[in-house]
Amino acid sequence: TCLCRMKTGPMQASVALAMAGVGPLPPVRKKATIIGALAASADDTDEGIGMCGWILTAISWLIVIVTLPFSLCVCFKVVQEYERAVIFRLGRLLQGGSKGPGIFFVLPCIESYQKVDLRTITLGVPPQEVLTKDSVTVSVDAVVYYRVSNATVSVANVENAHHSTRLLAQTSLRNILGTKNLHEILSDRESISLAMQTILDEATAAWGIKVERVEIKDARLPEQLQRAMAAEAEAAREARAKVIAAEGEKKASGALRDASEIISESSSALQLRYLQTLNSISAEKNSTIIFPLPMDLVKNMVE
Repeated sequence: TCLCRMKTGPMQASVALAMAGVGPLPPVRKKATIIGALAASADDTDEGIGMCGWILTAISWLIVIVTLPFSLCVCFKVVQEYERAVIFRLGRLLQGGSKGPGIFFVLPCIESYQKVDLRTITLGVPPQEVLTKDSVTVSVDAVVYYRVSNATVSVANVENAHHSTRLLAQTSLRNILGTKNLHEILSDRESISLAMQTILDEATAAWGIKVERVEIKDARLPEQLQRAMAAEAEAAREARAKVIAAEGEKKASGALRDASEIISESSSALQLRYLQTLNSISAEKNSTIIFPLPMDLVKNMVE
């Protein structure tokens, strides 16, 4: 009985096997596979140009053949080594990606193309006034070097890749500077440039843009803040100068004390020091005359 019911259909066979204690059959996926194949074929049909498109293509080829050889002047295009051409036929991208460099063929009336420059572009980010993490207003500008890595994506995925990259660079610069302190902006520009390059490269990858380098040009501070920082630096330098002068006086007084102790031990040493001082004074001021007096004589006169 179970075998007879298995021949009638998969549902009945499952019931029969369950009654026999064998267990249910695995789910049948043939129907799902067929439905998926039909959906894929429907998508392929939607991606085609359709019957009207084929008719227009045939008419375009007929026009080219009838107007030979004059039509060749319109159909053949040339792009430079650093350029690529993205071709649209009836508003759809042609398979095979961009064309170039060199000569390529364009059908009149139904095909249009757009040139894309692959050379590195220098983008100057205008000065951005940002409030830093420590509540200081600073104006910072930067330079971004980028190029188009995929011509087809840069045309099909974004309306204006260069303008979008410019706006994104300004926004990224403001966002990064807002998380930094003033001393980090002034002293750690390399890390800011690397962080900005990483953010831009990840965001513009879907637009066919490759960011090669980012550099911070200048950081401008308000005049009042510049004067305050200059006064602070000058006060710090004066404080350091006073400390250095005090340390020099301390060392000089110690050296003089040691010299006086040495001279006091020998009377001839004092006389030699006097003669040395007299020699140095006579070399600078010849009109100066010094009369030495013995200390013992002066002591007796005082007493």
